[in-house]
Amino acid sequence: MTTTKAVQKILANYETDNAGVKAKLHHILMQGKLGGTGKLVILPVDQGFEHGPARSFAINPPAYDPHYHYQIAIDAGLSAYAAPLGMLEAGADKFAGQIPTILKLNSSNSWATTADQAVTASVDDALRLGAAAIGFTIYPGSDHCFEMMEEIRELRAEAASVGIATVIWSYPRGGNLPKSGELALDVGAYAAHMATLLGAHIIKVKLPSDHIEQADAKKAYEGFDASTQAKRVAHVVQSCFAGRRIVVFSGGAAKGADAVYQDARDIRDGGGNGSIIGRNTFQRPREEALAMLDRLVKIYKGRE
Repeated sequence: MTTTKAVQKILANYETDNAGVKAKLHHILMQGKLGGTGKLVILPVDQGFEHGPARSFAINPPAYDPHYHYQIAIDAGLSAYAAPLGMLEAGADKFAGQIPTILKLNSSNSWATTADQAVTASVDDALRLGAAAIGFTIYPGSDHCFEMMEEIRELRAEAASVGIATVIWSYPRGGNLPKSGELALDVGAYAAHMATLLGAHIIKVKLPSDHIEQADAKKAYEGFDASTQAKRVAHVVQSCFAGRRIVVFSGGAAKGADAVYQDARDIRDGGGNGSIIGRNTFQRPREEALAMLDRLVKIYKGRE
């Protein structure tokens, strides 16, 4: 596999990582239609665990089949495919080597009464399945956040020891954080920074609003221009070691196509590395989803 200056510049920021981890990051960065650009589009399909199968797939019944998601990610020329253990196992043989995979190691469900996740897979599973990375969610602000941080500390170290990269989903919620503050700019930037400090190679966060939630942070944000989403993205990227780490943004709840495309333009213009987008693609019919993903690739390439 060849490389590019853009990819080598990104990898140079990971100064203490071993050759195995860098090889896995290189594979993701060089995969698919965005290969070599430094931009990524990743398909995550963990919503069945988080929200239930009918809420996730009934709108597009072919999506009940794990092979459907592998094939969409491959046919769309995406950077990687992320899913829990059972989803990856169900297509691991047929699709082996065709796209980098990210094994999600923890999950929650819609009945949980606390902001926490169960560890549902292992680094050994990731190694057995040939995954490029492990994925793990933390909930900064939750009463369980410190346990989650300790879990990913151990799992990240184990993964790195066998040459596997780490992606951290950092979603603020729980504890004293009100629902209205979960997407606040200061909260989102803080959550992204914590994932970076925990050693994430790729940080996944939600797009922030212009709201400042923390009273103690308001002074620090005086005079800060958060008027556009691109500027807010730039601040989150800045919070991840001044852009020295790969940062991708969640597609969030289902929305109109125009909003999906505008989010991608704002991520691109703010210096983010791309989108990790699930429901907004796989809940659409296959051809519509492929057309949307193709247009997202064009946006990240600066062609519109």
